[in-house]
Amino acid sequence: MRERRPTESIVEVIPLLDPVHASSVEAAIRAHHDEPGALLPILHAVQDALGHVPPGAVAPIARALALTRADVHGVISFYPDFRNAPAARHVVKLCQAEACQAMGALEVLAHARQQLGVAEGATDSADGRWTLEPAYCLGNCALSPAMLVGERLHGRVDTSRFDAIVAALDNEARPA
Repeated sequence: MRERRPTESIVEVIPLLDPVHASSVEAAIRAHHDEPGALLPILHAVQDALGHVPPGAVAPIARALALTRADVHGVISFYPDFRNAPAARHVVKLCQAEACQAMGALEVLAHARQQLGVAEGATDSADGRWTLEPAYCLGNCALSPAMLVGERLHGRVDTSRFDAIVAALDNEARPA
């Protein structure tokens, strides 16, 4: 008779929702649960309240909508505007679409990485003040390259204009 070897067990790790975030997630679910296509409004409400969609929010949202966690995670990871961690104080989105690339967007991106201290492959600066993200069309092609800082759209952004915009933000952030 063959000796039976122990089989590996599969342990699934489900991130728990931090109690600090629970009320915001529950409020978003209550507010949008009965809407058609409720997942996106719930995710937007959670991100609006918390600044991100914490990994621990996936399970309760999935449970409330009778979806799998994979379904919810798939939507979060598909849309680039959903975050799974808080963004820095200033969020800078540089357009990388063809029109902006043709007008120097890649040069501006390289300059922005250097000026903000954002490493290649990362999105946040080491000091936590800046989040730098690519955007694929900001709808400002006629004034390319385009950049979105928070909710403010800027056009014809070259390296010197980038520096001026960042300097103005730095000056706003300093107490008088």
